[in-house]
Amino acid sequence: MAMVRSATCCGRLQVPRLSIRRRLSALSGGACRPTTWRHQPIALLCYFMSVSTIQQLTNRVALYRSVPTRLLSRAWGRLNGVELPNWLRRPVYTLYIWKFGVNMQEAAVEDLDHYRNLGEFFRRRLKPAVRPLCTSCCLTSPADGMILHFGRVKNSEVEQVKGVTYSLESFLGPQRSQSNEPSSSFSDLLLSSPENDLFHVVVYLSPGDYHGFHSPTDWRVELRRHFPGSLMSVSPSVAHWIKGLFCFNERVVLTGQWQHGFFSLTAVGATNVGSIRVYFDRELHTNTPHYSKGTFFDRSYVDQVLKVAGEGCVASLNKGGVVLHKGEAVGEFNLGSTIVLLFEAPKDFSFNLQPGQRIRVGEGLCSL
Repeated sequence: MAMVRSATCCGRLQVPRLSIRRRLSALSGGACRPTTWRHQPIALLCYFMSVSTIQQLTNRVALYRSVPTRLLSRAWGRLNGVELPNWLRRPVYTLYIWKFGVNMQEAAVEDLDHYRNLGEFFRRRLKPAVRPLCTSCCLTSPADGMILHFGRVKNSEVEQVKGVTYSLESFLGPQRSQSNEPSSSFSDLLLSSPENDLFHVVVYLSPGDYHGFHSPTDWRVELRRHFPGSLMSVSPSVAHWIKGLFCFNERVVLTGQWQHGFFSLTAVGATNVGSIRVYFDRELHTNTPHYSKGTFFDRSYVDQVLKVAGEGCVASLNKGGVVLHKGEAVGEFNLGSTIVLLFEAPKDFSFNLQPGQRIRVGEGLCSL
């Protein structure tokens, strides 16, 4: 009798549950299926594993951000400046060439013994004819590298890689309105015409790439904004699991105007790449020992006299800022890093690119 009562009790408990499931199944057109008790432990295990994975990822990001990457990068910078003895240069550079796939046939000086230290080797110049300029496209690649992401800016958010975004306002900092129309969003603030949209493209420079960056179009630079910050790696693998990575890292933002309105070129620093150099701005100093979190430093190029440094930069200054021409050398990194272009263009603007595509300085980016 005890066994019968137990079975009856279990049956009474299961009837309402089955009835509810049948009703839900009928309401959803039969899409709802009762889950057997055997699958419930698996579902619970998957849930706790996902929570554990998120916690581990959060802890890993926090731990990585606590690493003194600025100090390590300054130490690496000093090491790069140490002159190597002649007998050691060729073995060291040959190992680097093999590891990162450097094409020394494109270098202005192919003789490895010519480079006194690692810094000179990283910043090697190219032969003039190896990077022909695309004259049929209004926008060309500012650097050698890989296309991480590109497209239209939506909701004032920009994708650093597919599915991982950062705030446009955090990245560029406060901006003045480009028109007299009231702005409903930060993106609208940058647009000079309602007929235009904002677009972006991200180029990742690996350690084996040519480390200079060039002007992607004819434009006028009005402002330089320097954001001191972290120097975490900007490799695609890291960019996938740190949201807002480009906003955390040190960067130099050049903003101004091109034929369609607002235009900006941002050089983002990375681990061992604390040195970002802009040829026409000798006052810029990156990866300094001390800085206040969240601060930035502006320098206006409007109505100022600049002493333009060499390195192939022939920028001219007028009352509106520094005039740069397409293909002109603008600056360099001490090692591989990232260039982000953010610009205004007509709504029918389209990129002629693929994610992950290899690209070189001077090659066309668009089909406008």
